This record gives sequence, structure tokens and C-alpha cells, in this order.
Amino acid sequence: MKNLKGFLRYGLIAAALMVCLTVAAAAAGTSLGVATVDASSLRLRESPSTSSSILGTASTGDTVVVLEKLDGWYKVNFKATEGYMSSEYLTLKETADVTIGYGLVKATSLNMRSGPGTTYSLVSAIPGSAIVSIVGIDSGWYKVTYGGKTGYVLSDYLSITKESASSRGADEVVADSGSTAAGEEVVAYAKQFLGYTYIYGTAGPNTFDCSGFTQYVYKHFGYSLNRSAASQMSNGTSVSKANLQPGDLVLFREIGSSKAATHVGIYIGGNKFIHCSSAGGQVRYNSLSDSWYAKTYVGARRILS
Repeated sequence: MKNLKGFLRYGLIAAALMVCLTVAAAAAGTSLGVATVDASSLRLRESPSTSSSILGTASTGDTVVVLEKLDGWYKVNFKATEGYMSSEYLTLKETADVTIGYGLVKATSLNMRSGPGTTYSLVSAIPGSAIVSIVGIDSGWYKVTYGGKTGYVLSDYLSITKESASSRGADEVVADSGSTAAGEEVVAYAKQFLGYTYIYGTAGPNTFDCSGFTQYVYKHFGYSLNRSAASQMSNGTSVSKANLQPGDLVLFREIGSSKAATHVGIYIGGNKFIHCSSAGGQVRYNSLSDSWYAKTYVGARRILS
């Protein structure tokens, strides 16, 4: 009897684990591959049934991203619309170089790697909400291009979209179009400290003042910045506001001050910057268009060559 109870207990635990693993796998949202349409006309439906609403129609040779396998159906993404297609008329490939469209980064920062796996070297860090071009797929990884670089990102963190980078607002395109991979890595590292406390005179690792924060971030990448905001005005090279790139220092001078600068942050793109704010008491985001920062902006410095 004892053995029977133990067996039943083991069976229940095993079943529970299987449920958890199944839910986790479904929640991951990893793309399985791309499929080519073999029929002259294949309908995209709202649900896996021939009686459900038609969302679109694909033609011979069109490609779709396969998200999930079902009995006789694939859940797919076709031209940024999710639905279901009969698997009978689709040829699935886990690896292919094929133009899929555009992807919206869903993470705060997304690592682009040289190959489809976390063991491959880092090519760049793509900022959150950026738009990338998807040019292939490999076993759950998208092959993408961004900022003149090509690499691989986990499909879990991209949402296929109809929006291209060029369709965004003019301010964002101007600010971000020349961004470098190195600048994006600086931004990605700086974002790890969001919410850390402001304490005057400190430079990490747990508390910062404004120039202590910028100094600490750049020290991680092998750059030695001066200690104060005023003295950081002499680091790097001057850059105009219209040509800001992620990673550039942005500097401000309190009205009435005789110093070259009294505050400093790191530009992250989209007219925003990250900084350790005495007013906010922590590392946070602000916009260059916010009232105080718009009035007191005095310049920017490019540290990365």
C-alpha cells in the first residue's frame, strides 16, 4: 500500500511538472521556423478551422513565420498578422535566409549575437523599441540587421510589425540613424542601474551622483572620464544636438552658475537620456525636451571614437 501511495504521489508530481513545462514552452513564443506556401492560394484564418474568419490570403512561394504546430494546422505570422494555416500546403524549414519583414524589440535591451545561440560573441546591444529588419531564421533565432550590423536575436523578444525604421518620426530617425554598436552597448549597460539611489559625491557601485554615474558606466568599457560634470565637458569631442548618438554625454548648466556644466547624463536615443538625478533621487530617464533640461542644455560630448 505504501509503495502504491508513493507511486501515485510520484505520478502526480510528474504530471504537474509536465503541465508546467508545457505552459512554459507555450509562453516562450519561440518561432519554430519559416514555411513556404505550396498552394496557389492559401487562406490565413482566425482559428484552426475552415469555417473561421479569413484574415488574409497567401500565394505560391510566399513565406510565413511558424509559431506553433497543431493537428493539421500551423499558427503563423503572415505580413505582421497572426492566424492559422493548413499545414498540408506549407513546407517548414527551421533554418533559412529569407526576408521576413520588420521586428519591434520588446525587451529593454536585446543582445545581437554573431550566431544563433548565447555562446556566440556579442555584435551589439539593440535598444528597446527599436525596429530591425528580419532577414532569416535559425532554430528559434531571427537573423536581423540593425545599425549596419547583421546578427542573431532570440525570436521571443521580437514582435513582427509592419512598421519600418524609416516610417518613424523625423526626430527619432535623425537622432538614431548613425548610432554605433559601441554606443548601444554603453546604453544597455547604463540601463541596468535604473532606480539606483542618488548620493552626492559617490561613483558606484550602489549609489551615484550624476558625474559619478557617467564615470562608472564608461569605466566599465575602459574609458577614464573626469570626475565632475564641469570637467567632463573636456572629455571626448563636441557633437551637435542634431547629431546626437546613443552613448554621447549630454550636459546641462544650472541658470546663474559660473561652471561649464552642473549636470550630465548619457543620451539613449529618441530625444531621451539616462542620468542619476538629484531631483528624482535615483537613476532615471528624462527627455531633452523637458522644461528644465531644454532651458539648461549646454552641449554634448562624444566619448566613443
